[in-house]
Amino acid sequence: MFNYLLKSIIPIIFAIVVTYGMFKGRKVYEWFIEGAKEGLMVCLRIFPYLLAMIVVIRIFRDVKLLDIINYCLKPISSLIGLPQELVPLIIIKPLSGSGALGVLTDILKQHGPDSYIGALASVIMGTTETIFYTISVYFGAVGIKKIRHTLLAAVCADVAAILSAIILVKLILF
Repeated sequence: MFNYLLKSIIPIIFAIVVTYGMFKGRKVYEWFIEGAKEGLMVCLRIFPYLLAMIVVIRIFRDVKLLDIINYCLKPISSLIGLPQELVPLIIIKPLSGSGALGVLTDILKQHGPDSYIGALASVIMGTTETIFYTISVYFGAVGIKKIRHTLLAAVCADVAAILSAIILVKLILF
């Protein structure tokens, strides 16, 4: 019974909203159509930004730039106690959530979810943000072009999340 109610919650809410709007004499269908039109226009406005992100990520992977960056960051990652296997996750996550999920899946298959690397990768995945994707979509949707301060704050937040994850996973889990 509970499972059926859980699966039906969205249609129930939808029916309640439509019924309430009809009893109040509102133009529910027209408002729905208008909202759908606005949603489509938002999709059209953000499409170039999304396409640019997809192309950049594809180029990043195809030219093996990730391996070169991973090699260059080896001294820094060893200094802060970050396993070398997690550098690709940290590099991809600000660009693409789905790309980072693929990297996380590979890490968990290779090292296991209960290992130090698996636990740290999971915490990093959950505490960092897809910075460039988020900025390009949301700022692109409203036409903001100057992102300097937002980008700096977001990168600082991600660095703080990564450093905190390293410390907390060592202290709490291992």
